[in-house]
Amino acid sequence: MDINYELYKVFYYVATTLSFSEASRQLYISQSAVSQSIKTLEKKLNTGLFIRSTKSVQLTPEGETLLRHVEPAIHLIKQGENYLTEADELDGGQLRIGATDTICRYLLIPYLNRYHKQHPRVHIHILNQTSLNCVELLERGQADLIVTNYPNSRMGHREKLLAIHEFRDVFAGSKSHYPELSGRKVPLHELRQYPILMLDRRSTTHEFLHKTFREAQLELVPEIELDSNDLLLDLASIGLGLAFVPDYCLRGHDRLFKINLAETMPSRKIVIATNNTAPVTRPAREFLTFFK
Repeated sequence: MDINYELYKVFYYVATTLSFSEASRQLYISQSAVSQSIKTLEKKLNTGLFIRSTKSVQLTPEGETLLRHVEPAIHLIKQGENYLTEADELDGGQLRIGATDTICRYLLIPYLNRYHKQHPRVHIHILNQTSLNCVELLERGQADLIVTNYPNSRMGHREKLLAIHEFRDVFAGSKSHYPELSGRKVPLHELRQYPILMLDRRSTTHEFLHKTFREAQLELVPEIELDSNDLLLDLASIGLGLAFVPDYCLRGHDRLFKINLAETMPSRKIVIATNNTAPVTRPAREFLTFFK
């Protein structure tokens, strides 16, 4: 089909705002021009894209499908435009980083501080998501780079990876509540007798621990699943269970101890990922130099 890009652009703004008037405001065109563009696109595609009423606008199932394809294309075009006009990007440009709160707190803060001092006019946007959801941000062009745990089941062959840190996950328990686990090698199957506190199913850590238990032919039934490692450690410190967290999160937690497993827990990595199918902006390239 020979469909003008502008029609898809108008569709994108209406679909993301769910408002013809707001789309016209952002596009600097009249509301009637927006409405006409949508009618033209619907006619060319021979399908309805929106359900219109006097008070609201909703996407049809066909509209939702089209948006999933148009949105990353719009972002990629914007990235390409930014790349071609990047001469002044270190003087008022932006750096969009997708990362978990744990990685931001325990790893990225010193680098962000250094970057900000060197490039104070670059606007740094931190998109706080799980490692799994960060991949989606990268694919949609909503992040210039992401910092994520690896392995990551959402990653394919479209990402270029740079490993920046290696770590091991550990079980941590309260010294006063679980003294019987201290000072010896504890087999993994024995831990099933204790409440296990871990990240929820939206995380790579959740995938990793369940896989580890399956490979040991053990069933894992967590007592508590949350979206914050720091909160898991707080709960472990008052004796509610054993927290499964990256080893670097234990720094400064004097009331907790690392449980020495009889089995060797595989290591994981933290990687910076960029999109192989899109140009890397100059602010992002400057950030990457800190790790090379």
